[in-house]
Amino acid sequence: MARTQDHDQLANEVPTNIYIIGAQSTGKTTLVLALGDYFTQNLQSEKLPSQPYQLKEVARGVLLRHQFTASDITSSKERSLELQRLIIEAQAAAEGALQDIWYIADRSALDAVAYARQYVGEAEARGLRHGVAWQQVEEKMRAGVVILCEPGGEWLIDDGVRLMPRDRNEWFSLHSHFQVLLAECGIPYATLPCSVSLLHERVDFVVQAWKQKQKLDGQGR
Repeated sequence: MARTQDHDQLANEVPTNIYIIGAQSTGKTTLVLALGDYFTQNLQSEKLPSQPYQLKEVARGVLLRHQFTASDITSSKERSLELQRLIIEAQAAAEGALQDIWYIADRSALDAVAYARQYVGEAEARGLRHGVAWQQVEEKMRAGVVILCEPGGEWLIDDGVRLMPRDRNEWFSLHSHFQVLLAECGIPYATLPCSVSLLHERVDFVVQAWKQKQKLDGQGR
């Protein structure tokens, strides 16, 4: 009977969500896919009630639906700000639809604010944090595991969709905006160094951070 009760308790628990965030071309999507594989293959050993939902890049969907292009981010401050506002709303809606489902998010609403801070302005970026949608996602991020991927690795590849930095200074400047925003919002996070380049090591880095958070939340496995 005790074993059945333990199983039922695990089934009712929603594991801690994971956010993989950072500047463009820092290996986020590759990492999210690998984490999905890890948790799917280790459901029993990690005592998980289900495999995580992979909440993949919401921003790409917004770009396509509203006919934005990556160049709009740098060519028009008005369109850039509107794009980031739409991304925050879409991200909030996507996360809100996953009430009882745990997920690994490829990017977050904070990414949109960081891009606005870099390419529009600090005051405008701050304004994006006043809406209901932002408040919803900010609370979820505080409760989750946030991994900030450091730029500098070998992932800087132009896929024709994402915005490419003009140089490494711009790449690292955007990264610094993430750091500032996370501190301002009081969102705990761990930086995944670009020197951790092997995929299985990057997965292990995130899994260990996730396990630590689970224990802190009283869901130690």
